[in-house]
Amino acid sequence: MHFKIFVTSLAIIGATLSFKAGALESQPVLNLDTAKKIAAGCQVEASKHGWKMSVSVVDEGANPIYFQRADGAYIGSGEISNLKALNSAKMQMPTSMLDEFAFGKDKKGGPAPGLAHIPGFITIAGGLPIKAGNKFLGAVGVSGGMPHEDEACAQAGLNALN
Repeated sequence: MHFKIFVTSLAIIGATLSFKAGALESQPVLNLDTAKKIAAGCQVEASKHGWKMSVSVVDEGANPIYFQRADGAYIGSGEISNLKALNSAKMQMPTSMLDEFAFGKDKKGGPAPGLAHIPGFITIAGGLPIKAGNKFLGAVGVSGGMPHEDEACAQAGLNALN
């Protein structure tokens, strides 16, 4: 009798665990293929304008997934694109918003001017969070042009997913 109860209990626990694991599998995830699509979308937009860009994609924990530097892009743009992606991921917001926090919309001072002085923190447009609905998946950072050009390319990368 006790053996049947034990086996039945194990079966119920196993079914519950497999159901929960199935629920995890259905959650959106940022993988290498998706990161490559984002980077490709960025580079398509850049090539339309003759811009040479570097693109970095990180996951929700700010871990690198993919990096791409266009031929002729500034060497330093690689590091800057990475910092934009990292900061956008860590703060879960566009880096242009961080610029507004640090310097204000009118560039006469924002509510958090110290942001611009934190080592490794970047407050330049071109980093955008990657979301699926309300779920934060990571961020893309683009560098190589003017900040508004970088952000336009990052947005084109996100648009390439639709």
